[in-house]
Amino acid sequence: MLPLTGIFGGISKGMGRPATATINLDALRHNYRIAQQLSGNGQVMAVVKADAYSHGATACATALADIASGFAVACIEEALELRAAGIKQPILLLEGFFEPSELEMIDQYHLDTVIHHQYQIDALVAHPLDHPVRLWLKMDSGMGRVGFAPDHYRAAWEQLNDLTFVKDIVLMSHFACADESDSDHAQQQLTTFNTYTHDLPGQRSFCNSAGLVALKEARGDWNRPGLLLYGVSPFPETHGIEQKIKPVMELSSAIISIKDIPAGSSVGYGSHWIAKRPTRIGVVAIGYADGYPRHAANGTPVVINGHRVPLVGRVSMDMLTVDLTDLPGVKIGDRAILWGDDLSINEVAQGAGTIPYQLLCNLNRVPVQYQGILIPDYADFDEVGI
Repeated sequence: MLPLTGIFGGISKGMGRPATATINLDALRHNYRIAQQLSGNGQVMAVVKADAYSHGATACATALADIASGFAVACIEEALELRAAGIKQPILLLEGFFEPSELEMIDQYHLDTVIHHQYQIDALVAHPLDHPVRLWLKMDSGMGRVGFAPDHYRAAWEQLNDLTFVKDIVLMSHFACADESDSDHAQQQLTTFNTYTHDLPGQRSFCNSAGLVALKEARGDWNRPGLLLYGVSPFPETHGIEQKIKPVMELSSAIISIKDIPAGSSVGYGSHWIAKRPTRIGVVAIGYADGYPRHAANGTPVVINGHRVPLVGRVSMDMLTVDLTDLPGVKIGDRAILWGDDLSINEVAQGAGTIPYQLLCNLNRVPVQYQGILIPDYADFDEVGI
């Protein structure tokens, strides 16, 4: 990532390879407000793990710091990066802590942590904290990953509630199929969660992006959207939410070569694509080393000069090729949009047989430039608290 300046007013990339990820922080704030509207009286914990899905965790958290209720990360390293950048809102460790030694930093930096296994409770009992802490007790209501089984959940809650330094316990779980409209699994999970927590005190948190949009009855005191914040629909099929949110990232590059090939000529590794007609081939400076999916199918769209052209041939490490035959006038240096406002990343993901989460998180070596909001003045914020 390029160094950040005092304001996010756009950073010049300078000379060099044209592949660029442009991050619109105003769009990020717009999407956060959509998530807040969906949450009603609930609070929104913005998920910025995995470097904010390659959007830049520090930049995104900074841009949201004056409106966000809190931030969620995967691990303590990500949390400490945000604290070092001046983020003072609550920060939640979604995977909890892995070693008892992390408890000292959780205490020092006032971090929230998920508790999903007995070994974490045992560590808390053996290593009392000096400051009050908010814990998020996770139930495995049907995800089959981490979390206490429903019939063991109350006992875990009682153990945590007996600890004098535990200020709050948030009751939480996580949906497995909230993005699948034809599945009743999410409703089954919600019923399980409600059944086993109905008489336990404390705030509740269940919704990821898909749950927040599709399952009104599951919206809780805390909601945890990730993908939605970055302007990407969590649903594989068309859904009304994509008309309301704004893509935050535009991945672009440029045409670096144009050539005409005769019918019958092949393009790319393996020679799997054969021209059926005389074809004008354009080469775009981006490839799988940058995170563009190698398995994107022939015909996956790329936008050049406002028009869609099809990907042809296998994506290479540093380059991909498109058919420019039906788009005369394209010249070397013209911009190519791989995804963004003019091309949904969901469509690219479908063409590659994957999901937009993976495309974003796999972004690599592409310079990032920011547009939008000024950095908030941290002097106006209260100290960290829970």
